[in-house]
Amino acid sequence: MRSRSWIVLTDGFTTARNAKTAHGVLRYARDPVVAVLDRDHAGSSMRDVMPALGSDAPVVGELRDAVRLGGTSLLLGVATPGGWIPEHWRSWLLEAVDAGLEIANGLHRFLADDGEVVERAAGSGARLWDVRQPPDDLPLFSGRSLKVSQKTVLTVGSDCAVGKMTASLEIAAAAAAAGVRGEFVATGQTGIMIAGKGIAVDRVISDFLAGSAETLVCEADPSSEVLFVEGQGSLWHPAYAGVTLGLLHGSAPHALVLCHQAGRTAIEEPPYTVLPSLTDMRRSYEEAAATVRPAQVTCVAVNCRGLDDAQAAKAIEEIEDELELPAADVFRGGGPKLWEAVAAAIDQR
Repeated sequence: MRSRSWIVLTDGFTTARNAKTAHGVLRYARDPVVAVLDRDHAGSSMRDVMPALGSDAPVVGELRDAVRLGGTSLLLGVATPGGWIPEHWRSWLLEAVDAGLEIANGLHRFLADDGEVVERAAGSGARLWDVRQPPDDLPLFSGRSLKVSQKTVLTVGSDCAVGKMTASLEIAAAAAAAGVRGEFVATGQTGIMIAGKGIAVDRVISDFLAGSAETLVCEADPSSEVLFVEGQGSLWHPAYAGVTLGLLHGSAPHALVLCHQAGRTAIEEPPYTVLPSLTDMRRSYEEAAATVRPAQVTCVAVNCRGLDDAQAAKAIEEIEDELELPAADVFRGGGPKLWEAVAAAIDQR
């Protein structure tokens, strides 16, 4: 696995939802983040700008300052609609290429398709890493994932952006703290940058989507005991339900973790599909999983963003009462509680 030190480019987006790639790397990356590049907050630390991320990375206004701090890799830290690279970033992008840095791009528009960037990278030796580019040799689903020795846990959601990646990482961390060898299996661009490997399944041709999920499970570290597969999308989001179903079938999980944002009653994007009850969601996911391998929803990861502690506790209690399952907010330390529920379920498989 390549060693790197991140320079995270977020200029103009640092505190926005679009910067979720940056936020995930700042919170969870194994490789160090030496600086965040953002002129608006230069001179601060990320602890001052977004304390919830738990990062002390300094914020600088010039790329050369980040390079002096030891940065080797420039991360384009946003997820924009349509996958466009912000135009005002181009001068920094070319400066990084000319300096021979690695450029990590999680957007749908690939650096490999930019003639000027490719030509200058060839001259400087810069590595262009289009994180969403899938492998060329993905197979069709074959059922191999039913035979892996590890137990597989998949996070599934009521909507996009409800915390599936975070729940996977936090429950995996709780498993590790309990002495269990777990592996986070990345299926999206941010997860790949955190783990250093994976497949961005939203770029895979639909016929090979379940096969790509199966490949990830089958190629996991054989010493792992539990695989925590990062979920994507939602069965109730018309744009992404196909990705959700492909992951559900291809990874053949033994257990499911339902992820939901407290109070959300419809998906956040057009056509604003009304969500069913959590009871109906649970039933739908379990019925869909049973096509390949029966799997139960074992617990609920509740994203209580925007709620105070009392409101969060009430929301979690209501969900536990409705589903008669353990529920917790991993953003508030609930990972161990959810891991206990998962562990109890997979011990019976």
